[in-house]
Amino acid sequence: MIPSDTLIDDLRGMLGDHGVLTDPGDMARYRTDWAGHAGGMPLAVVRPGTTDQVADVVSYCHRHDVPLVPQGGHSGLVDGALPSTEFPELVVSLERMNGVRELDPINFTMSVDAGCVLQTIKDTAEEADCYFPLALGAQGSCQIGGNVSTNAGGLNVLRYGMTRQLVLGLEVVLPDGRIYHGMRTLHKNNTGYDLKQLFIGAEGTLGIVTGVVLKLFPRPQVSRTALLGCADIDAVLKLYALARRCCCDLLTAFELIPRRCLELALGAAPDLQDPLDDAHPTYVLLEVAASGPADLDGMIETLFERGLEAGWLADGVLATSETQAQQLWLIREAMLEGQRRTGEHLRTDVSLAISALPAFHEAASRAILEACPEATIIAYGHVGDGNLHFNVLPPSSLPESDRSALLHDLESRLFDVVDEFDGSISAEHGIGRLKQEAFLENLSAPEYDLMRGLKHLLDPRALLSAGRILPSPNR
Repeated sequence: MIPSDTLIDDLRGMLGDHGVLTDPGDMARYRTDWAGHAGGMPLAVVRPGTTDQVADVVSYCHRHDVPLVPQGGHSGLVDGALPSTEFPELVVSLERMNGVRELDPINFTMSVDAGCVLQTIKDTAEEADCYFPLALGAQGSCQIGGNVSTNAGGLNVLRYGMTRQLVLGLEVVLPDGRIYHGMRTLHKNNTGYDLKQLFIGAEGTLGIVTGVVLKLFPRPQVSRTALLGCADIDAVLKLYALARRCCCDLLTAFELIPRRCLELALGAAPDLQDPLDDAHPTYVLLEVAASGPADLDGMIETLFERGLEAGWLADGVLATSETQAQQLWLIREAMLEGQRRTGEHLRTDVSLAISALPAFHEAASRAILEACPEATIIAYGHVGDGNLHFNVLPPSSLPESDRSALLHDLESRLFDVVDEFDGSISAEHGIGRLKQEAFLENLSAPEYDLMRGLKHLLDPRALLSAGRILPSPNR
């Protein structure tokens, strides 16, 4: 690799002084993420403003064997975009590439730069009476390029699918600096291999996403939010199947929230009030929405009536205003903050067949509590797509120095149960570096060969996001 001074001088020649950061203080925020993970000291942080500038940087790194890692909004949870602690890397931040290129309200498409913040995309779509359904807790800071690269899920997968289903076209800088120009706004294109799919969910290991064509939808004109109290997860699943039938495919979210999570939310947001008179072991936060005339109240009333009659529903409240709906959704947001305040804990995003969730929850809880009877299990998530955030709080009496070892052991035990149910250890967060060991343990030889082959074809020197998803062969 070329001398550091030469590298910095050449990068500044390409991007200008404002496009290259080298001061440790200026680079500090590029070394940490929302989850509190810490990366190593990068060679520098480059902040290109155009796709051509990204291509220039990547081409230069390819010629001079400089490892690099693309970075978005710092909201990843698997240590995939932080600079390596094992070898020096160049961080390529897309934050300056944050524009909306085009919005077509008739074609229901929006073309954006990869650094565009998700909330900006949602707001821009709404101004055109359209709707972009990807909804995440980090939508005020996460960038669409990162959402694409991790195939983000979120709250509305039940109705609209993962990010993969919301992308029509991509622009990608390949590891050698060439540009894949795939920013087509076609809703149907059946000409050969769908190359864009290679880069969705690849976590920046096969190329750097610089532009995205997104699929939009009519903006919902009416929506209803309700919180339901249930006796257990089995009742929640039966209620879910009933809701799918009662709500005419207008169900957009169906979230499982155990009582412990509600208590964490109440503690983190003092303005919140317990929404039901009595406490219940589990709750469901659901939303239905329509872009035209629809009797949403009637649908939910039918769901309430049939759920109560069957014994699956104990109580519930229907928000009668937007403010009340926002208060109910604040529970979902505040419980995440409540967990964060407990300190280091096990955070997972496993997925199972929807019908297997009750049995899995029972088996996983048994495995965790056998190993650590004083642990607190908080399993919540997106019931409609089988994604369960099965998180574990270690005993409060456990010394901080012993937490990591315990949590690693508990994660291994949990993933063993996931395997027994033929599930996935990552529903939406990705693999990065943190889940690589568990990922490789269950990867079949054909799967490994195909993935390794794709990586070698596109990045034979393993310079781009080396060591993420797959181990780096030469670093």
